[in-house]
Amino acid sequence: MSSLSRELVFLILQFLDEEKFKETVHKLEQESGFFFNMKHFEDQVQAGEWDEVERYLGGFTKVEDNRYSMKIFFEIRKQKYLEALDRQDRAKAVEILVKDLKVFASFNEELFKEITQLLTLDNFRHNEQLSKYGDTKSARNIMLLELKKLIEANPLFRDKLVFPSFKASRLRTLINQSLNWQHQLCKNPRPNPDIKTLFVDHSCSPTNGTRAPPPANSPLVGAIPKAGTFPAIGAHNPFQTVVSASPSAIGWMTNPAPTMQHPAVASGPAGLVQPPNAAAFLKHPRTPPGATSMDYQSADSEHLMKRMRTGQPDEVSFSSSAHPQNIYSQDDLPKTVVRTLNQGSNVMSMDFHPQQHTILLVGTNVGDIAIWEVGSKERIAHKTFRVWDVSAYSLTLQTSLMKDATISVNRCVWGPDGSILGVAFSKHIVQTYMYTPTGELRQHLEIDAHAGGVNDIAFSLPNKQLCIITCGDDKTIKVWDASGGRKLYVFEGHEAPVYSVCPHHKEAIQFIFSTAIDGKIKAWLYDTMGSRVDYDAPGHWCTTMAYSADGTRLFSCGTSKEGDSHLVEWNESEGSIKRTYSGFRKRSLGVVQFDTTRNHFLAAGDEFQIKFWDMDNSNILTTTDAEGGLAASPRLRFNKEGSLLAVTTADNGIKILANSDGQRLIRMLESRAFEGPRGPSESMNTKPPIVNALAPISNANSSLVSVLERTERIPSAVSMNNLTAVDNTRTPDIKPRISEDGLDKIKSWKLADIVESAQLKALRLPDPLTASKIARLIYTNSGVAILALASNAVHKLWKWQRCDRSPSGKSTASIAPQLWQPASGIPMTNDTSDANSTEESAACIALSKNDSYVMSASGGKVSLFNMMTFKVMTTFIAPPPAATFLAFHPQDNNIIAIGMDDSTIQIYNVRIDEVKTKLKGHQKKITGLAFSQSMNVLVSAGADAQLCVWSIDLWEKKKSRFIPAPPGRPSPLVGETRVQFHNDQTHLLAVHETQIIIYDGKLECLRSWTPRDSLSAPISSAIYSCDGLLIYTGFCDGAVGVFEAESLRLRCRIAPSSYIPPSVSSSGGHPTVIASHPSEPNQFALGMSDGAVYVIEPLETEPRWGSPLPHDNGGLPLPLNPSLTSPVSEPPSR
Repeated sequence: MSSLSRELVFLILQFLDEEKFKETVHKLEQESGFFFNMKHFEDQVQAGEWDEVERYLGGFTKVEDNRYSMKIFFEIRKQKYLEALDRQDRAKAVEILVKDLKVFASFNEELFKEITQLLTLDNFRHNEQLSKYGDTKSARNIMLLELKKLIEANPLFRDKLVFPSFKASRLRTLINQSLNWQHQLCKNPRPNPDIKTLFVDHSCSPTNGTRAPPPANSPLVGAIPKAGTFPAIGAHNPFQTVVSASPSAIGWMTNPAPTMQHPAVASGPAGLVQPPNAAAFLKHPRTPPGATSMDYQSADSEHLMKRMRTGQPDEVSFSSSAHPQNIYSQDDLPKTVVRTLNQGSNVMSMDFHPQQHTILLVGTNVGDIAIWEVGSKERIAHKTFRVWDVSAYSLTLQTSLMKDATISVNRCVWGPDGSILGVAFSKHIVQTYMYTPTGELRQHLEIDAHAGGVNDIAFSLPNKQLCIITCGDDKTIKVWDASGGRKLYVFEGHEAPVYSVCPHHKEAIQFIFSTAIDGKIKAWLYDTMGSRVDYDAPGHWCTTMAYSADGTRLFSCGTSKEGDSHLVEWNESEGSIKRTYSGFRKRSLGVVQFDTTRNHFLAAGDEFQIKFWDMDNSNILTTTDAEGGLAASPRLRFNKEGSLLAVTTADNGIKILANSDGQRLIRMLESRAFEGPRGPSESMNTKPPIVNALAPISNANSSLVSVLERTERIPSAVSMNNLTAVDNTRTPDIKPRISEDGLDKIKSWKLADIVESAQLKALRLPDPLTASKIARLIYTNSGVAILALASNAVHKLWKWQRCDRSPSGKSTASIAPQLWQPASGIPMTNDTSDANSTEESAACIALSKNDSYVMSASGGKVSLFNMMTFKVMTTFIAPPPAATFLAFHPQDNNIIAIGMDDSTIQIYNVRIDEVKTKLKGHQKKITGLAFSQSMNVLVSAGADAQLCVWSIDLWEKKKSRFIPAPPGRPSPLVGETRVQFHNDQTHLLAVHETQIIIYDGKLECLRSWTPRDSLSAPISSAIYSCDGLLIYTGFCDGAVGVFEAESLRLRCRIAPSSYIPPSVSSSGGHPTVIASHPSEPNQFALGMSDGAVYVIEPLETEPRWGSPLPHDNGGLPLPLNPSLTSPVSEPPSR
């Protein structure tokens, strides 16, 4: 349902409530699922109307949706059961037990047994846990408190507990507006119209005399009573008594732009916004002459009155071919999700290119920056953080980096024309890059800018000289020459770290606003005279400032230490707050970020959603949760035209929202991608660009292809103002060029070869239990623990504790974890009663997204364990056949794909204990499964070295492909094959002992790597790093290779001598399985054949594995000489 249809439901709910149709109101609440009426729910619970309680809840959630929902239904049914027992109604209690409570038995059988035993007691209060149960009324009230907490915590109710704020009788108001409009379109409008029905459009019947003048002083509808009573619309009393209209009564334009099913036809290029023009407004008014006397007013009406005071002609012609473009509606807001990007690490800052409106710059909490083309969902450039010249910087910075090499991007921003970008880091440094239309980033400046963190960066043009403005923890603002990095000004005067800067100009006056974390706002001119103003920001903590697009209005948004957020408009001349916008959560879960667009709208991220305001109205306009999954206080950024909005998600991703213009822009770029290559314009730089992650590349010739493809996907300065004027006639004239410097860099580059323990950090996890080969190894999703499944069916869980050295409590090689043991002393062990041989059977394991339970098998039944207690919750699917691989459905934790040793895949519903379907297509046992939510497929791999793609809608096979045998190997291949999707959910990593292969979404081979040279042993395991930039690969001789995911080039070789202590190295253990940390891209863990588990990280002085092959600023994707690094196999030509 569209957002406007959703809003219509709210209007109807308001109308029904005002008319006292209470039962109908609650029925519509339930059926629409848009608003959960907590008061109605409480009343029903306190009245014991249990059937109505569950019926009403059923409109919003089901028992199996999540753990909160399950707990809600359980508490309700348990109370109903206890009340039946309290009434001594045993028959009813048994009915409730069998019909309502048995569904929970599969999740907690012991609890169900305990509830059943209550039937044997004369008074259930004899049970120790129920001894404090009082009377029915108090028990219901106590339960209500628990239910309210569960409902508020349940993500399914997150945006449904607060009714939207809008004026009373809003539906009646809209009807009156429509009637006014219809009357103005009458050919013979009467001063006192007789409107008898709403079922057809109104039209005044013609009169015999001359045409009556427009009723400028005779409005159709009088003031709507505040109490909400609406005048009867009927044959005898169609309207209220006619009163004279006030000249300022233009309140009916509060929502001035009616909803249009199709965009208005404009006389210029598609999407062209006409400049405000009084003549055009009078010629084609959206407001009909003769304003009505509606009594509600808003800032919109005052704003529009100023436009209306030029007067109206007596005769007005209405045209459907043009509408004034300076009137806005909610349809102008980008609220439709059109793209989802997976960045792989927490996004800290975003900025759209000022000219290429689909190019998005992103900075992350691990110091990376990336450039995305959101139309094609391609990451066209990526730079990991490194200091370009450590020796050139202060001893303070060098010491800081030695102690803690972690660094975050605080802000990244484009320059005025998009040819330069700047990045402010959390330690001292600012870096700038030059950007070319081919997607190439060239290192430009690196500045040791501030002592401590650099909190913000911006560009300005005082005296037509491009400057960089920075601020930092050292309480200063500094201005730098953008061409050479020379320091021009230092502004001192803040008494706390400076949080943000906002440069601006009014006519010829250039100035800078700055905010500090003590809430002080200061303004500076480009001189040495000090601060000119001193304001106090609301909240007195972290505040950012921004101007409207036309530079006429100043806004700020900040959050206090207590979590109170404030969005305000400033009166610059007086230094006072002009307007305060309402609608924030009382205690925001982070510093709220905001942005402005189209000189008309404000947006802020708060309460897991995006909130929008009209600049002229302090009340919230609308909200959207962008289909869910947003961060608590998401960061957001509009593109220059306001047609796209980027917002961060809780899973390290970015969602792109679009309005109708933005959707047309995205579709236009998609269509251009299918029209064939046109080549870059002559002005484009002709160096080979950065290649897309996992795109096919091989040599200089393929670089040429990449250039042609890249420039096709990145139009030069595509604007909504010229969508129809894109030049389709460009022809390529380009040759790949490789500078001599580039070749020198390639020749001097050396592969990182780690052979000694002093070259990395390695920790062997403590384990007093009997050693047995590690068959499966995974990190918990929170990153605070590692779970191993040994070949003897025993699980081992290591947990890290919070401490001064590790305040986050996440896994690290610097601190030893504790091996968690249940109180009983009995380890969590899989069923092996039906297994042929524990050592030979295929172990498999899968962890739920919230780390609350784990599913596992070791040749016997599949077991579901509670991760808190290590107790078995249930078992199912006894062999034969035995389970060999497990994978949770990405959208429903109750659905599991289970690979079997008879080559089938069972799609199993845990909740109802039923196999939904069996997939057949492999010839040997299943050894790997991977879901792609974006492609809506399941990919399976078998010991027959075959990959199969299945649709997860109908569970039908879409495609299959055998892994090709490398030269010198017999064909067809056999042996275990594993699969894993990249973060982009499109590219697929396939792992076989003979090779690692990257496939695209159509199972076309993009590139592969086979063991050779120093890594010649068979491959035992491989996995992507959490950010998708690296592939960790284990080998049967104990070595580990770290590859670049983009090109499968070897960055680092780790010899077993570097991580296996000499005292145990003689045992000959090698990695049987490898796991990557869920949030630390340079940490991985190894499960060994001798039963040991190691956590491995790079040194703090060199926080990344090896170094990438030195490109000329990322422009050279591959060396010409394949002997310089390990070669990469290419897909066969077709």
